[in-house]
Amino acid sequence: MNALKDASRSEISAVGKRIMGLVMVVFMAAGMVLLSGGSPASAATPAKTVCKRAIASHKTLTTTQMKACQKAKIRVPKKQQPKHHAASAAPATTPLPTTTTAPAPTTTTAPPKPQLTQQQQSALTAAKQYLSTSAFSQQGLIDQLDSSAGTGYSVTDATVAVNSLNVNWTQEAVKSAKQYMQQSPFSCQDLITQLDSSAGTQYTAAQATYGAHQAGDCGA
Repeated sequence: MNALKDASRSEISAVGKRIMGLVMVVFMAAGMVLLSGGSPASAATPAKTVCKRAIASHKTLTTTQMKACQKAKIRVPKKQQPKHHAASAAPATTPLPTTTTAPAPTTTTAPPKPQLTQQQQSALTAAKQYLSTSAFSQQGLIDQLDSSAGTGYSVTDATVAVNSLNVNWTQEAVKSAKQYMQQSPFSCQDLITQLDSSAGTQYTAAQATYGAHQAGDCGA
């Protein structure tokens, strides 16, 4: 009888030890889960469920919850992402410096004046002397320079010399008109004809008209 009691006590003691061992294993497993940032329930909960619950809480997710969302391929709102994850997910980018290139300044170079030959320079001097004594049109002065009755320069040298002058030919027409009026009376039209005639001083029609009117021969 005593032997039977002793056997029963031994079996009960062995069962108790097994139960205690299982309890210790459960507690240790729960402790490991808590240390990793989760909960005993979440350890066995599918990642998708854990992620959805975490997002529904409107709180910042833990690292474990964030990993669960990544595993379930669920997008987490940026404001609920852990700070270290948001920083690594969106690294700051430094904008490239903008460079502005100033346009190259434009330079305008005046065309060089043609170099006059000795004959052209001589014709230029003669042209200035003619203008100092009387008024001439541009063509009239060229004819005077290349005329055999004048200074006898070639047409080319005479033309280059006259074109080198800085003369207001319209004002020369006014001077010629006044000179004609001092020599003889003219009607307005006759004076214009005399000024622009090939047998006269050879001004252009516009220059002759302006000269006659400015000289006072055509009235108001």
